[in-house]
Order: sequence, then structure tokens, then C-alpha cells
Amino acid sequence: MSGIHARFNIIRPNFALHVDLALPATGVSALFGASGSGKTSCLRAIAGLDRIAGGYLEVNGEVWQDESKKHFLPTHQRPLAYVFQEACLFEHLTIRQNIDYGFKRTPVAQRKISLEQAIDLLGIEHLLACRANTLSGGERQRVAIARALAVSPQLLLMDEPLAALDSKRKNDILPYLERLQHELAIPIIYVSHSLDEVARLADYVVLLEQGRVAAQGATVDLMTRLDLSLAHGDSAEALITATVIDIDSEYHLACVAFSGGRLSLLNQQVIIGQTVKVRIQARDVSLTLAHQRDTSILNIIPVTVTDIADDSIGQVMVGLDANGTRLLARITRKSAMLLNLAPHQQLYAQIKGVAILK
Repeated sequence: MSGIHARFNIIRPNFALHVDLALPATGVSALFGASGSGKTSCLRAIAGLDRIAGGYLEVNGEVWQDESKKHFLPTHQRPLAYVFQEACLFEHLTIRQNIDYGFKRTPVAQRKISLEQAIDLLGIEHLLACRANTLSGGERQRVAIARALAVSPQLLLMDEPLAALDSKRKNDILPYLERLQHELAIPIIYVSHSLDEVARLADYVVLLEQGRVAAQGATVDLMTRLDLSLAHGDSAEALITATVIDIDSEYHLACVAFSGGRLSLLNQQVIIGQTVKVRIQARDVSLTLAHQRDTSILNIIPVTVTDIADDSIGQVMVGLDANGTRLLARITRKSAMLLNLAPHQQLYAQIKGVAILK
């Protein structure tokens, strides 16, 4: 059976984790939740670092743990790689020697990723002769990921690999993580408490709350479900897939098309025909009963109200259908009352901010 199937019940003093996961066989699956929700505990159980009584783990048809049959593969026998928050490089070795360390210990028949490919994917060729203590935090983490790939893992585990980096270094390393997603067939389980990272990287999300799975499914679906915490607060947003159909060089704008219509946004070095992931934050969407003409807002599309839920004090979150694409609008309770909002109502969404994630 393809995919990753994991069942763990972890009971500790003042903490319990109960998970039953069915993750895709490819792409990035994110374990997302607040600190203390059980993300790292789950990842350690998958890695075999902690042996969980009654646990079960199957990866693409291979059973790594089945306690009902007293079967447990120790970590060193599992074809996986683990990237921690800290790079944990060998300081006395050069970067090439760090990466080569795992590669040489991988049997030739099991090598699916070449040393050169791992180096190229993370863009670290210019660092190979350096020592680890001369690198920045972002460079160290890229080396750590390349070293993990060099063992040709069947599963890559990443435990908040960007948590120790500032925003600039995070933005520097994110494109490399996206390359892994697009160019490798290795399933990645990515732990994070950053919604921005999850939105940009993950195809599939497991939402953990207080040691339990609140929901799991496609990222685009979970991020707009009003019964989940992901779809509330200042960070709530919708992700849509769109195609670049025009470039306005005079005004430095790109026009993208999706099922709900067309959107204009600042050109972020895209080309015509490119498929992009677009972020629309709920706080940047306002609603109007009639299509406005005299306005600075370029993006106005017809939508239908699907559902409404309370958000923060004095605000509500409105679920919208844009011809099959789900959007969110975060507005005041008074605005909802003045517009007399109700499910099935047709109106217009005015989208102030649109950003391409990739």
C-alpha cells in the first residue's frame, strides 16, 4: 500500500498524543500546530527514536513497526533521514566531507541520489571546501539537508528546520526546499508552527491540537475550513492555483487566471504560461453588493457566500465560493449586519492584496 500510515498513542506525565495518520506517498506533508501539540513527539516516533507501545508504521508498503507482532525496525535500519532544528554538522570536517559521510555509508545499490545532485539541489557547491564553523545559519542548514539527501532516504523528516533562522535567511532557504518538493520523489514530513512555511511548502497538512489530530487533508482545503483554527485570526488565507496569462510591462503587473476570474498583481518574475500558487489573505478581502467602479482596487470578482463564523472580537470570517475556488473574507460583525450577509448570497469580493508564493 502506497503512502505513510502511522498510529501512535503516547502517554506521558502531563502529555498524551493520539494520532492515526494516512499521508501521501509523495510531496510534503506538514505536521502543524502550536508548541506542545505533539509535532516533534510524532516525528520521533516515526523515526524510531522513541519506541511506542502498540505503535504501527508502514511506509509505502513496508512495515517498519507493528507492535502487535513485536516487530520494530530500529532507527539505523530505517531508510530515512532526519533534519533537526540545528544543523549538527561535523565541525572538524569540510562541507564536502560532511555530505560524503552519509553517502559513503549508503550501499551502492541503494543510492538513488548522487552526491552531485544533493549538492546542486541545495546550491552549496561554492561551500564545499569550507569548514562548518565559517558558515551562516542558513548555509549550515542547507548543508544539513544535502547531507540528509546523500543517504538516498525513502523518507525525509524535517523538524522545524527554519526555526532558528531570521526572516531573511528563511526566505533565502525556502526556494531550495521547494526544489526538493518538485524534483524529488521522496515523501517529506515537515514539522512547523509557521503557517507561512506550511502554505508555501506543504501539499498535505495534519493539524495537531493538544495531542490529537484535529484534521488532516490537502492544504488548500484545510486552510479555508471555518471549523478549524487555521481559517481564523489575522493569518487566515486562501491558496489558489492560477496560470500567468499576461505581463503588463508598463505597470509591472502580471495577470493570472483561475476558475473565479482574473487577478492583477505586481510582477514577481513570472512568465506567461507559468502555473503559480497565489495567496489571498482574508484580511485583504472586502465585500460589496455591487461592482465598484471608482476604486483603486484592481481585483474585484463575483462570489457567493457559503458560510459565516465568528472570528475575533467584533469580527467574522466569511467563506466564499468564486466559481469553484474557495476564498475567505475577514470583516467586522457590523459590516456583515449592514450587508445582511447570508449563505447563497451573491456579491463581489474586492481583493486588495495578492501574492505569488511560487
